[in-house]
Amino acid sequence: MEHWKRTIERANRCFMQGELVDAREGYLQALALAQVLFERWADADEAVAACVISHHNLADLHLRLNQPEESAQYLCAIHQCLLQTLQDPRLSPQLREAALRQSSKTYVELLNFISDHGEYPRTHRLLGGAAPQPITPHYGAH
Repeated sequence: MEHWKRTIERANRCFMQGELVDAREGYLQALALAQVLFERWADADEAVAACVISHHNLADLHLRLNQPEESAQYLCAIHQCLLQTLQDPRLSPQLREAALRQSSKTYVELLNFISDHGEYPRTHRLLGGAAPQPITPHYGAH
């Protein structure tokens, strides 16, 4: 976890200083660490948070580069990863529960992204349309 934190902090400093190529490299390294260690981290909440943060930082970076479709790819990738984690019976209950808690945040991030930047093919496929449809009551025989 410490190596991941140092990597993210270094990338964040680059991002804040406008050194976007170096920031991207750091964020990609942090993401690789988070993915490799995902199932091995002692604390499931930290493992999931590291993956979410890594993806969201890359999404922010691509927005700064005026590349919203790439940003959408990262936001969708982490949301989809969490949904798959929820359904994987070989993973620990703690990891699955942590994924459930974070999935509501990644869902909101996706909706906010769509609201601000519009829909992209992957967001549409993942969410089946940006806005939740109103529930209409069905009358008649069941």
